[in-house]
Amino acid sequence: MNSIREFSEKINEALKTQQLVKLTLSKPVYKSNGLQKIFIRLVEIKGDEKLSFNNRYKTKDITKNYDRTDGLIEIESLLTEKFKNATLITNQITYQLLQNKKGKVTITASESTQVTSSINHDKEKNKRAPLAALYLHELGITNSDGELIPKMADKYRQINKYLEIMDNLITSGIQKPELNLVDMGSGKGYLTFALYDFLWRIKGLSVRITGIELRQELVDFCNEKAMKCGFEKLQFINQRIEEYDNNDIDILIALHACDTATDDALAKAIMAKAHLMVCAPCCHKQVRQQVKGKSQENPLLKYGIFQERHFEMVTDTIRALILEQHGYQSKVFEFVSNEHTRKNIMLVGSKSSKIDHEQASEKIAALKKEYHIDYQYLEQLVNLK
Repeated sequence: MNSIREFSEKINEALKTQQLVKLTLSKPVYKSNGLQKIFIRLVEIKGDEKLSFNNRYKTKDITKNYDRTDGLIEIESLLTEKFKNATLITNQITYQLLQNKKGKVTITASESTQVTSSINHDKEKNKRAPLAALYLHELGITNSDGELIPKMADKYRQINKYLEIMDNLITSGIQKPELNLVDMGSGKGYLTFALYDFLWRIKGLSVRITGIELRQELVDFCNEKAMKCGFEKLQFINQRIEEYDNNDIDILIALHACDTATDDALAKAIMAKAHLMVCAPCCHKQVRQQVKGKSQENPLLKYGIFQERHFEMVTDTIRALILEQHGYQSKVFEFVSNEHTRKNIMLVGSKSSKIDHEQASEKIAALKKEYHIDYQYLEQLVNLK
């Protein structure tokens, strides 16, 4: 048995015993095509186990999935013809295959220091945002070996939770040949990149995403990274939310758009008759400033910190009811745990024909009367004042 076949048998044994953590092929024989490494994991797709090959090029990632038998044949072929080195990490032992310039192959073994992994672990943690994805490395979440940088663990957790939410929302409602998404206040683009990669590369949907951001340096940064990742239909533009005038919006996203920028974004979605809007409200100043100095009967509002939090809830409740006035089923829920950020509320509106518009208007009027609110800014934007 030659050394490559021996190494292949170790891979097969790791698969049989559910011990495979990760397999990496490195040091390509030919560098002309830009392929640098291949990361291989065992994944579950629609109930079937597959070997997922994440081919990392200089400017993009390409993922191919194989049945176990075909995958092992492909690995042997790659080690024979295209790669000189390989690292097989199992729960207990790490094997390294090394080929020198003369073609001599050696295999070494050492105790694994990696955290135990399995197909279920990959399904739970890496299904929607695989650690080997190029965009995670380009945005500073993983290192060059596709490993999570410890200080970015919270951000990675947030990305996966966000993709879980968006997966359920989009899968349950919208059927179009190509989806147009707008992310208003996209910032450094962590969630924007993750959503594009998930919808396009993993879900196989045709999508076009535009990120709206005021800071030109972040727009330039994100456009450069999108090109490096091969994300042709992901673009970022420097513009104020209220100035965006394209009404071809299927899904609008506004995560932590400060103060009334949240209302500007929601108003754009309503006027564009978007199918879905996803908002994480931030900085609820407009209503708080409006009621400042007005006497409130509710004893909860005696203390400043309670008053601030209470009017955040009142503001978002009115926003949710305004969405219902316009034919959207609204939901408000926790986005990420309070241990990561206090600004963790997500407001979702999805088009529905089963909404009681009149009842929503009555509830808004009652809230405004109870708290002495003249108007909420979103009302003004959609001409409901």
